[in-house]
Amino acid sequence: MTEEKFNPAFFLNNAHIQTYLASSRLRTTGKNPMLDKAEEIIIRTKEGVRLLASYSPYGEHKSKGVVMLLHGWEGSAASAYILSAGRYLFENGYSVFRLNYRDHGNSHHLNEGLFYATLIDEVFQAVQQASAIEGGLNFFLAGFSLGGNYALRIGRICAKEPIKNLRHIVSISPAIDPDKATGAIDKNILIKKYFLAKWRRSLALKQKLYPGRYDFGDIISLNSCRSITERLIQSYSSYNSAAEYFRGYAITGDTIREITVPTTIITSKDDPVIPVCDFYAIDFREPAKLMIHGRGGHNGFIEDIFFNCWYEKMMVRLFDGMKPLHDT
Repeated sequence: MTEEKFNPAFFLNNAHIQTYLASSRLRTTGKNPMLDKAEEIIIRTKEGVRLLASYSPYGEHKSKGVVMLLHGWEGSAASAYILSAGRYLFENGYSVFRLNYRDHGNSHHLNEGLFYATLIDEVFQAVQQASAIEGGLNFFLAGFSLGGNYALRIGRICAKEPIKNLRHIVSISPAIDPDKATGAIDKNILIKKYFLAKWRRSLALKQKLYPGRYDFGDIISLNSCRSITERLIQSYSSYNSAAEYFRGYAITGDTIREITVPTTIITSKDDPVIPVCDFYAIDFREPAKLMIHGRGGHNGFIEDIFFNCWYEKMMVRLFDGMKPLHDT
């Protein structure tokens, strides 16, 4: 485990301020050249699943590589932290690929089936396709919260199904134990309200699109993320309980030990969503590197009033340090 200090301005020390600013639209003000170059893409998997993505090529023969960004639960490719990180990476010479999971962003109509975080194969296939979009250029994967969880599980899959040009994985505030994370969300009134509002809108839209298959009326009225999860699992999945579902995408010691791609995991002791004790329970070893900061909140790490972000700078330093694949 590696301890590195994240030192925000004194008025940004609060974990809830950091967590709020992570998703604040204030981070997206001003020009974003990544969006000017964005092309919408529909990724199709072998099983017929369709996922909506956005690809911003830096420029032919100029790009340092491609960075794929994975958002958190009920976020999207247009979440503030994704747009901010994407802009910073693009301005520093990287093409950016932003993925929406099913039922995230404006993609509810693309698949009749519901989103479950255990559906890793379709996300892995999207990563495979994104890695080939600019040939053999260096490819990087960065995930946030649930996206950080996905990134670590994809790293594990790569041990058996390698993506040759995947050079580094960055996992920020990853969900380690989804059961504990759900409990932490439900205990925090503001965070619970935020996620419930987004989830209810998502379920209402899915029901409107597929009225013959879904009726979420009594589910949407429930007042906790855990109770909604339990009811959805019972009514629309093959899992016996929410606990069984959560175990299906929890990060374990085996997950970390089997990763062979260089991986950097970043979290904070004051994260109000992901208990830091989850990280101490895992035996981290090379090539996975764990950085635990004293502050940062959940997916925050904002340094100052200009919304400079510690992990954005760290990613560019890491990625710039990777030689082109043909030079290694």
